[in-house]
Amino acid sequence: MNFYDAHAHLQDAELVPHYPRVFADLAATGVKRVVTNGSSEADWPAVAALAAAQPVILPSFGLHPWDAGNRSPAWQQTLLAHLDATPGAVIGEIGLDRWIVTRAKPDDRRLTGLRRAPIEEQAEVFRWQFNVAAERNLPAAIHCVDAHGLLHDLLRAAQRPARGFLLHSYGGSTEMVARFAELGAYFSFNANFLDARRARLREVYAAIPADRLLVETDAPSVRPPAAQAPYSLPDTEGAHVNHPANLTATYAALAELRGVTIESLARQVERNFLRLFEA
Repeated sequence: MNFYDAHAHLQDAELVPHYPRVFADLAATGVKRVVTNGSSEADWPAVAALAAAQPVILPSFGLHPWDAGNRSPAWQQTLLAHLDATPGAVIGEIGLDRWIVTRAKPDDRRLTGLRRAPIEEQAEVFRWQFNVAAERNLPAAIHCVDAHGLLHDLLRAAQRPARGFLLHSYGGSTEMVARFAELGAYFSFNANFLDARRARLREVYAAIPADRLLVETDAPSVRPPAAQAPYSLPDTEGAHVNHPANLTATYAALAELRGVTIESLARQVERNFLRLFEA
């Protein structure tokens, strides 16, 4: 079977010391492609370098909403330069995150040093990047937290890439799935949804149309529950590091959730992945 990771961050410093093991495990488990998302100007060069070194990497460049408030005056030109210089590159991770400005704690360590851009500013940054995706017919990986209504309105009003776009780790309602799918959305399942507290999201993914379904790890973030994490890496500074080879166990868990064999799910996801990312 062939497996495809629709969303990860393999350039992350937490994974760099473990690259020999990580890439050997990915090859041994049949992982064919890993979309590796840059999220800020600071890590775009690392994504490009990793893509040049590892054929399994599908590079993606974008300005994440968490990083929108710290963008440089030259961020747009820099992003376009990376897209132009990196074969096969797509766009992401981009998006909207109302949580960081309305619900995140002031002392959240993940946001240390970041200016939390208001949602209107995030929307401006998102619109520009999504327009580039549409003009170039590149898929875009979209992050969205607490802003699915606004995201839908922006997408509906925008020119969109003919190949579609990805709602990474989709956390919206079942009712909105059809509305997003009509606009060209794909939805990627994350093992974080296997947590006992995520019953609603498991119901969402049980109902997503088969031809719109993808699978992701978001590695090194969100390590799966122990039963769905056969691969492990040393934790760093109290953070739980997700080995990207846990993708295969996430496929197995999603197949069980949807009542299909892992073989049939893998074939469907492969078709979906190639249609979106490598058409």
